[in-house]
Amino acid sequence: MIPLSIKDTFQFSCSEQVPCFNECCQDLNQFLTPFDILRLKQHLNLPSNLFLERYTSQHTGPETGLPVVTLKPDHSQHLTCPFVTSKGCRVYENRPASCRTYPLVRMAARSRETGKISEQYFLLKEPHCLGFYQVQTQTVQQWVTDQGLNVYNQMNDMLMEIIGLKNRLMSGRLDTKSTFLFNMACYDLDTFRSHIFDRGILHNDSIDPDALDKAKHDDVALLKLGFKWIKDTIFKNGT
Repeated sequence: MIPLSIKDTFQFSCSEQVPCFNECCQDLNQFLTPFDILRLKQHLNLPSNLFLERYTSQHTGPETGLPVVTLKPDHSQHLTCPFVTSKGCRVYENRPASCRTYPLVRMAARSRETGKISEQYFLLKEPHCLGFYQVQTQTVQQWVTDQGLNVYNQMNDMLMEIIGLKNRLMSGRLDTKSTFLFNMACYDLDTFRSHIFDRGILHNDSIDPDALDKAKHDDVALLKLGFKWIKDTIFKNGT
């Protein structure tokens, strides 16, 4: 793990021509963020509940006490990613944030005083990866931009804020009801939308009408609404 500033350069490239191509898609332990799931279920044209059932497993994070979703590997093929093919990733345009970031690792922290996000990147130089011997070089900033990471970082930082609230206000696991609400608003977005507009669960909440209207058809707006609702409902907006 080599620390890098946003302006530092590193040597790396990945393609079908690299001998280790697809090896990083085996022996899988792939965590999925809510935004990862949003993008993947859209790519596969699946409702969120079916995507979760078909492609994921869930457990409770030992440090956060919050529900964590992981990608379910193909156990018949060395814990291989279900989306990898001999020609590469079949969901490449909407691959998860950790896949996009590799070989970098991003660590972020939010100041409790100012709310400002600070980030640090590290180069994860693993011996099995031959991409480090390719001639292509780029800055960390170029990599972040080229891999489309800005929107992923923005959405994942919203989740980080919720994790920070949980750590500050509660210890241990969520209760059964709170776990259900968290899962629905973060991961099972189509069910959350149904609960909002068919069952009226936000009827008494002070939600911006424009944000609510946008969430009818926009999954990103719906996820942002879900994050706010979790803070207001489970963590009482940090109070």
